[in-house]
Amino acid sequence: MQALVARLNAICEEQPYVTAWYLKNLVTGEEADRDGHVPFPSGSTRKTAIMMTVLRAVNQGRLFLNAPIFYEERLREGVMSGTFKYLTPGFSITLRDALVQMIIVSDNVCTAMLMERVSLDEINEFCRAIGMKNTVHRTSVPRPDMPANHTLDEVTTISACDQGLLYDLILRGCTDAAVADKLGCSPEQCAFAIEVLSWQKLRTKMASQLPADAKVAHKGGTGKRGRMDGGIVFRDGRPLFIMTGYTDQVPLEMPDGLPGYVSAFNTLGRLARACWDGIEDRRDNA
Repeated sequence: MQALVARLNAICEEQPYVTAWYLKNLVTGEEADRDGHVPFPSGSTRKTAIMMTVLRAVNQGRLFLNAPIFYEERLREGVMSGTFKYLTPGFSITLRDALVQMIIVSDNVCTAMLMERVSLDEINEFCRAIGMKNTVHRTSVPRPDMPANHTLDEVTTISACDQGLLYDLILRGCTDAAVADKLGCSPEQCAFAIEVLSWQKLRTKMASQLPADAKVAHKGGTGKRGRMDGGIVFRDGRPLFIMTGYTDQVPLEMPDGLPGYVSAFNTLGRLARACWDGIEDRRDNA
């Protein structure tokens, strides 16, 4: 683990921008982080907590996965991400399908649909209840005109350790009813969340340098100041590690002339690959 931590930090130190990460080795249970408790702009990584808050409301009987949601014209105003903004309003989808679209293609029309059913206060209460101490949800859908030099109090912020804790609880909740109950969900709902996260279609960050057939249950994000990603990586069907990574103060252009976001993508991919290569699964020989 010590050698792996040194490798992860070396990858970060090569870059002119700020990078924080959290890692949990799911074979040994060891954890490590770099600036793991420092709040960063969340980008769409915030949507994992939104999903779990919605599932908690479903578990409480306040929402229903098969409930229809009507797509109105107003829902696509100012939306910058996803596919629904290009579709003609006037049809209905289920709450379940809105949840899936919010995660796998980061659709913000669908996010807006869900945010009309759970409030910011409810999501923040959920995060505090499970121990996400450095997380504050401030907006339902990000402003399209948010400047690149925005301050942290203008956006939702999350720390790498907070996001790692959330993934750890979801994973453990799949097989431990007491952990699922801490999330306000059932083990079946935790397993559903993992599956939805594994259907992720945007694999340009932490999944980009992993084997093509590797199962990665994750949610990434795009911010004005950086890129971010995090989730659970499986090998041969078994969870290998949890990793979350956040970049900030990424320049528009790197010294080699490439866009800064390309470097951020590469950094997050290299961090995940270093974990993949550096963690040996000896559970079969235990």
